[in-house]
Amino acid sequence: MTSTLTAAPAAKETLRGAWVPLAALCLAFFVEMVDNTIMVIALPSITRDLGASTAQLQWVTGAYSLVFGSLLLTAGSIADRFGRRRTLVWALGGFGAVSALVWFVHTPGELIAMRALLGVAAAGMAPVTMSLVFRLFQDTAVRMRAINLMVVIGMSSMAIGPLAAGLALEQVSWHWLLFVNTPIAALAVLGVMRGVGADTADELHDAPIDLPAVFFTIAAIGLGCYTLTSGTDFGWLSVRTLACAIGAAVAIAAFVVRERTASHPMIELSLLSHRTVRGAALAQAGASIAQMAMMLLIMMHLQFALGWSPLKAGLGNLPFLFTMLAATPLAENLTARFGHRITCLISGALIAVGLGLLGWGVPHGFAAMIPGIVVMTAGLRVIMTVCAVALIEAAPEDRTTLATALNDVVQEVGASLGTAIEGTLIAVLVTKVLPADAWPAALQLSFFHGERVVYIVVAVIVALVVGYGAATLTDSTATEEH
Repeated sequence: MTSTLTAAPAAKETLRGAWVPLAALCLAFFVEMVDNTIMVIALPSITRDLGASTAQLQWVTGAYSLVFGSLLLTAGSIADRFGRRRTLVWALGGFGAVSALVWFVHTPGELIAMRALLGVAAAGMAPVTMSLVFRLFQDTAVRMRAINLMVVIGMSSMAIGPLAAGLALEQVSWHWLLFVNTPIAALAVLGVMRGVGADTADELHDAPIDLPAVFFTIAAIGLGCYTLTSGTDFGWLSVRTLACAIGAAVAIAAFVVRERTASHPMIELSLLSHRTVRGAALAQAGASIAQMAMMLLIMMHLQFALGWSPLKAGLGNLPFLFTMLAATPLAENLTARFGHRITCLISGALIAVGLGLLGWGVPHGFAAMIPGIVVMTAGLRVIMTVCAVALIEAAPEDRTTLATALNDVVQEVGASLGTAIEGTLIAVLVTKVLPADAWPAALQLSFFHGERVVYIVVAVIVALVVGYGAATLTDSTATEEH
C-alpha cells in the first residue's frame, strides 16, 4: 500500500471545497473514538458467546485503551518523520483488516489479542487525523470550523455508539459491531488518497527515531494508565499497583534524562515549557477527567440504579449528542471575541457548574439531571476544540502530529484519571461488586450519595486544573505569546 499517488493540492478556503478528504478524516476519527463505547454495550453478549470471565471482559476494553494510549506519542513521532498521510493510510488499512478477523475469534484470549492490535492501529490514526486538517486549510477560522466538526463527530460517538450498538444487538451478533469497521476504514482510505496531498519535505523532519524515548514513553504511559486501573481493581497499596506506579515514575525520569541528552530527541522539552502548549494540555486533561467520570456515572445510573435496558440507556445519551451539535458555534464565537484564555475559563466554569447540577439532580430523576448534562457538554464542546487548535498551532510545522499526539495523550490520561476517581469513590462509598440486575432501594440511595461525592470532587479538580491551565494561555485570538 502506498500513499504517494498525487502531489499536495492547494489548501482550501471553505469546508465544502475539501469535503471529500475532510469526510474521510472525520470517518477515521469517528471509528477510532466509537470503538470502545460500542464494546461496552456488547459485553453481556460476548460473555454468553465466549464464556468470558469478569477479568477477561475488563481486558476486552482495557487492552485497546492501554495499547492505544501507550503508543500515541510514538505514532506521532513516526508520522512526523515518515509522512502523515502514509501513516494514516497504513493505520486505517490495518484497523480494517484486523476488524475483519473478528469472524475467526472463538476464545476470550483471541478477542483480547485482537483488541490490542486494534489499539496499535488506532494509535496511528488518532494524532494524524487532526494534524492533517491543518494541511487542508490555511485560514485559522476555517481550521477552527473543521476541528469543531471533527470534535463533534468524535465526542458524539460516545452517545451514538451505545445507541447504535443497542439497536444492532437486537438483530445481529456482536461480531458485526467490529466488522463494520472494515468497510468504514476502506472508505476513509479512499477519501484520504483522493483528497489529502502527499507529505512534502519541508513538512517533515529527517531526524532518526529516538528508540530509547519510544521505549520510555510506552512504559511511562502504559504503566501509568494501568496503575490507575489497578488501584481501582486491586487497591492503591497493593503490590501490583505500587510496582506499576514506581515503574511509571522511573520511566518518566529516564525519558526526561534521555530527551535532555539525545542528539535527536523525540520531543523537544522546550515545547512542553511553552505556555500555550502546557496550558492547553492541562485544560484538556481536566476536561477529560470530567467527561469520563460523567459518562461512566450516567451509564451506571441509568442501567444499575434505574434498571434501564442498554437501548434505553443509549437513548439517555441524546441530550449529550444534541448539545454537542447545538453548541458547535460557541467555540469559534467565544474565541474570536475573548481569546483562548477567557474562553477556556468560561468553558471550565460551565463544566464545573454542570457537574454541580448533575450532583443536585441525581436523586430527583433523570429529567432533573438533563440541565447538568447540557451545561457541562457545552463547556466540554468548547474547551476541547479551542485547546486542540491552540496546542497544535503553537507547535513547529514539522512537529504538528506529535503535538496532536500530546493532545490525545493528555485526554487519554485524563480519561484514565476520571475512571480511577469514579471507580475508587464508588467502591469506597457504595459497593465493590456491581450486581447483575437493578440495585435494591438501599443500595440505590447509597449510590446516589456516592454519585454526588464524585461530581463534587471532579468539579473541584476541573476548577483547579482548567483554571491553572487557562491562566497560562494568551488572551489573543492567536497562539503567539506576548
